[in-house]
Amino acid sequence: MPSTSTRDRIIAAAAKLFYDEGIRRVSVDAIAGEAGVTKRTLYYHFESKDDLVAAYLEGRDRPNFAWFQRWYAEAEGPLPERIRALFHGLSRAARHEKWKGCGFLRTAAELANLPGHPAIVIGKAHKQRLEDWLCGLFEQDSIREPRALARQMVLLIDGAFAVVLLNRDPSYMETAGDAAATLVEMAPRAIR
Repeated sequence: MPSTSTRDRIIAAAAKLFYDEGIRRVSVDAIAGEAGVTKRTLYYHFESKDDLVAAYLEGRDRPNFAWFQRWYAEAEGPLPERIRALFHGLSRAARHEKWKGCGFLRTAAELANLPGHPAIVIGKAHKQRLEDWLCGLFEQDSIREPRALARQMVLLIDGAFAVVLLNRDPSYMETAGDAAATLVEMAPRAIR
């Protein structure tokens, strides 16, 4: 089994702390301590805490996107049911005791006054990638306005994240999934 690089250990420590406590509450000292390195070593691998925050979100992008793809692929039935399955997957995730919402959205909220921050750019790209993927699914199903429907799905997903985080009730994800399935079912199709 290959050993974890120092850089990867630092990112893993930062990811745990940032997700658990928020990026502003976590010091570079705490990250170095969690990773078992000195601050000097941390700064050898990352020029700043901002770079480390960006690396944290880069590390979340692929795994989070893969969950959506897996939930969709494993779902059975027509497109509305497969879209509903995305929300049921999120609902299951939200029931985990360590769940604290979407790391991209939580980071964006903490950095709301810094729109050009590298982490904001990464978060925006992640959400755009999700929207593009959904748009592609809707194009394949001959939905007449696939981009508009994909945006509605992203709004339902991110809105559900916010409401579940506020209420600590994952059933809101399922309700959003029902709304998403209805929107997909009722969407006008192009005539083939």
